[in-house]
Amino acid sequence: MKYVKQLSIILLISFVGEVLHSLLPLPVPASIYGLVLMFACLMTGVIRLEQVHMTARYLIEIMPLLFIPAGVGLLDAWGVLKPVFVPIIVITLVSTIVVMGVSGMVTQVILRLGAGKKAKIDE
Repeated sequence: MKYVKQLSIILLISFVGEVLHSLLPLPVPASIYGLVLMFACLMTGVIRLEQVHMTARYLIEIMPLLFIPAGVGLLDAWGVLKPVFVPIIVITLVSTIVVMGVSGMVTQVILRLGAGKKAKIDE
């Protein structure tokens, strides 16, 4: 029964995200509205982490299975994707390398700032 209650909370937040998506004229996916709402509810204490923790962990564990239908859909659309396959691969590789590089640089800056603050605290 605990899982049903936790899943109900997650689905309610997702539903509110869908409603916001249909009401607001912004080009934001409903899932992003739901994520922002869940984050806001968790940060403000409206929803406690214990209220959704176990079901959220389960959903994360089975997440790879949830990508199978999308992969099958891509295979089904191979005729449409075939002409643009090479540009998609190039864009994917370049953007992955750029994201990795930027993430590494941002991490280094944050670590240096944290080390500087720690040094000031130790003085």
